[in-house]
Amino acid sequence: MKATYLLVAFLALASFASAYDPSPLQDFCVALPDGSIKDAVFVNGKFCKDPKLVVAEDFFKHVDPGNVVNKLGSKVTPVTVNELAGLNTLGISLARIDFGSKGLNPPHTHPRGTEVLIVIEGTLLVGFVTSNQNNTNRLFTKVLNKGDVFVFPFGLIHFQFNIGYGNALAIAALSSQNPGVITIANAVFGSTPPISPEILAKAFQVDNKVINYLQKQFWYDNN
Repeated sequence: MKATYLLVAFLALASFASAYDPSPLQDFCVALPDGSIKDAVFVNGKFCKDPKLVVAEDFFKHVDPGNVVNKLGSKVTPVTVNELAGLNTLGISLARIDFGSKGLNPPHTHPRGTEVLIVIEGTLLVGFVTSNQNNTNRLFTKVLNKGDVFVFPFGLIHFQFNIGYGNALAIAALSSQNPGVITIANAVFGSTPPISPEILAKAFQVDNKVINYLQKQFWYDNN
């Protein structure tokens, strides 16, 4: 019986550990491009480049300002393991977020990471919403100015809105090499194939015509 309990405890710990980025067991593991190994399979992370072939450029990336002339007035430029191979197994990534006047990074969530945001230029209204607790989703908001830092807890829905008079710039650091992003409106109303309007109408407690209208919109992806 004791052996059974130990096995269950071990499996539980293994399941918990596998939910997060693995800790590196070497100095670095520069990722090989997807498809560079024929018929290769991986579960969490990417295959490593031969350390003898690694060069400084594997740890470098230049990030240009994003084009904010779009429906949201913002552009997120991610720097994850998919853009910077040297991030593989390091458990971190970042993103540059450019905002035009009244630009919005709409409500979204990162399913695999906590986000820390620092404002480089401008003034942002930021916020996040807690999970369902006692039938309440509590909203936390804060106005941030140049040099201010704010954290968005793991997996919670959050947003940033430029309330200043000019453009704004922020840098986000994330606790995963590939944190992912789910933009709420895009996922709910712009999925492929679409979610049944009957389901959404009942969920949002509105008429089917409202849902049909929303599903016909072009949901811009600023990532």
